[in-house]
Amino acid sequence: MKKNSIWIIIFFVHLSISYAWHDLTHIAIGQLAGYEKAYNLAAPDVAKIKAGNIEQYNHYSNNNGINKVTSELVMNQIPKYNSDDINEEGGHLYGAIIGSIRNYLTETTSGKYAEFHLVYLGHYLGDLSNPLHNTQYDDFNKKRHSVNDGIVENEIFAHLVYLHTLEIEIKSEEDIIAEIVKLANYSMELGGKMRIQNRNMNEEEAYLQITRSASLFKGILKWIQEKKN
Repeated sequence: MKKNSIWIIIFFVHLSISYAWHDLTHIAIGQLAGYEKAYNLAAPDVAKIKAGNIEQYNHYSNNNGINKVTSELVMNQIPKYNSDDINEEGGHLYGAIIGSIRNYLTETTSGKYAEFHLVYLGHYLGDLSNPLHNTQYDDFNKKRHSVNDGIVENEIFAHLVYLHTLEIEIKSEEDIIAEIVKLANYSMELGGKMRIQNRNMNEEEAYLQITRSASLFKGILKWIQEKKN
């Protein structure tokens, strides 16, 4: 009975937390990017259960009252990475992406095991392509959030062979910020279209967004490796 009670508690905690793509979709993004530890990419969602808002706010940017994401917005979010300040309940996904990269590079330089920062990075880049993690968390978002998170979950691995990443050349952190802005605005645009048409993503849209995340992850991983060498 005690064991059943624990699982019931976990179930209700799970319901109260906002997720992006479901587990297999995040893992598939990592595989498509060529990340050898892609199997870990669902872990940041698990971390929310114990870390609460410290991790939760890293996974989205509601962009209330914002028509377009800019490099200034991304830069302003960087110091807020891992902040659970109630004023940050609108999220700081874009800053979390840069923050995880900086943490990886810093800890690698100091000789620490830094791989988990890349796991967070890959997960956040997956969230970046999810339209409902880049638009206001209103009734439309709440109603359709879970369905859209799992829109291709059951078939993603069967289709992975047909997906191909684009070449994204990264030479600096500024390049990464520019790519974050680009993908965030693609996601906002799709989210706006879904609202106007009162619908979910279709599979074609979902696969395009997923491929964009994987392409950026692959480009950043290549740049990081070059910096280490």
